[in-house]
Amino acid sequence: MFISDCLSVNGAGHLTVGGLDTVELAREYGTPLYIMDEEYIRSTCRAYKSALREGFGSDRNVVAYASKAFCCAYMYRILKEEGCGADIVSGGELYTAIKAGFPADRLFFHGNNKTDEELEMALRYQVGRIIVDNREELIRLDSLARKYGKIAQIIFRINPGIDAHTHQFLQTGQIDSKFGVPIETGEAYELIKDSLKYDNLKLAGVHCHIGSQIFDSEPFYLAAKKLMEFVAKIRDELGYEISDIDIGGGFGIKYLPSHDPKTPAENLRAASEAIKKAAAEHRLSIPRVIIEPGRAIVGPAGVTVYKVGSVKEIRNVRTYVSVDGGMSDNPRYALYGSEYEVLSAANADGPRAMLCTVAGKCCESGDIIAKDVLIQKVKPGDFLAVLTTGAYNYSMASNYNRNPRPPVVMVRNGKANVAVKRESYDDLIHNDVF
Repeated sequence: MFISDCLSVNGAGHLTVGGLDTVELAREYGTPLYIMDEEYIRSTCRAYKSALREGFGSDRNVVAYASKAFCCAYMYRILKEEGCGADIVSGGELYTAIKAGFPADRLFFHGNNKTDEELEMALRYQVGRIIVDNREELIRLDSLARKYGKIAQIIFRINPGIDAHTHQFLQTGQIDSKFGVPIETGEAYELIKDSLKYDNLKLAGVHCHIGSQIFDSEPFYLAAKKLMEFVAKIRDELGYEISDIDIGGGFGIKYLPSHDPKTPAENLRAASEAIKKAAAEHRLSIPRVIIEPGRAIVGPAGVTVYKVGSVKEIRNVRTYVSVDGGMSDNPRYALYGSEYEVLSAANADGPRAMLCTVAGKCCESGDIIAKDVLIQKVKPGDFLAVLTTGAYNYSMASNYNRNPRPPVVMVRNGKANVAVKRESYDDLIHNDVF
C-alpha cells in the first residue's frame, strides 16, 4: 500500500512509522517533525553488507554510508554498531563522527576542495582513506603528511565517463565534472603514476561515483568494468597492484509509486559480475570493494510531518495547502523539482479527493514541497505527512527566514528517541554579536 515497508496505518486510520503513530508524535514533539525508522536503517545496512558478502564471498568489503544524506551523532552510533564505514565530505562530518566515537579507520574522506585544515584533521585523526580529487590536493596532502610524520592512505577519484541517466545536477561520473579526473584524457593515469613518487602517500585504490537516484544496473556494470581495466593498466605498465575499488553509491529509492528500485543484492549484482569477470580476464586479485549508499539507507526510513496552516483555493487555477515548514527543512523541490508522495497523517488510507500544491511558509514563491498532488481532504490544524524524507532533508535544512530547524525523532521497538533536538530561537542567535 505504501512506498516504504516501515509505513502502515493503525486502527484510527493514522499513518505510522515503525509502528508509532505519526499524529501522536507530532502532538508530542511539535511540527515540523522529522521521524525516522531506526530498525529500517539498521536492516538496510545489514542488507547491503550481506549483498557485498554474497557478491564477493568475503567480509573484508565495506559499506561506507554516505554521511551527506543524513549526518548526526546518533546516525554514526548506528553505523558503528552495524559494522559499517562512513563516507565523509567535510571537517564538520569528520568532527561529528569522531565526537560520536566512530572509528576513524572506517572513515573515507571525500571532497573536491578539501582545505588544509580539513586535511590536517584527517591526518591527525588517522582516517582510513583520503580520496584525492586533483593534483593540487595530492601535492598539499603529501606536504602536510610529511609535516605531521604520517603516511596517508589514498584513493583517487576517477571519472569513468559513464552517463548515469539521471538529473544533470546528480550526474558526477562524466568527463565534464567538478569531481575527480577523467580516464579518457590520460590525466588519471598520469596522476597515479606521479603519486607513486611521494614518500608520505600510499596508493590504496581508485574510486568513482557516477550519480544519484539511479535505477538501471548497466551504468554500475560499465563503471566497475572500466575501473578494473584501469587497475589492470596500472599493474601492467607501472607494476603496481591496487588493493581497493570504490564504486560509489547512487542507488535509487522509491519516492513515488511509479518508481521501481532494485534490492541491495540486485544493485550490486552487475558490479560484482563486472569486477569478477575483469579480474579473471586480466589475472588480477579481487580487490576490496567499497560501496557508498546514503540515500538508499536512510531515505525510505524518513517521514516529515507538518501542520496545515491554511487552505487557499484560487478558483479555476490552484488550491494551496500551506504548512509550517518548507524549503528551509526540505529544499529539494526548489533545487531539483523533486517529487514526493504526500498524505493526511490522520486519514492515511482515506480517499484522495483534493488536488493541491503543498506550499511552505518561507517568503519565496518557489517555496513548494509538492506541486499538483492528489491527497486526502485536509483543513487548517490537520497534520500532513511527506514520505521518503530521510535523505537530503535534515542534512540540507537551513535557517532561511530565521526558521529553526526541526528535530529528528528515531523510532524503534515501540519507543521514540530524540536524535536531534529542535532548534530554539536562542540557538539561532547564538553566534550573533550584539
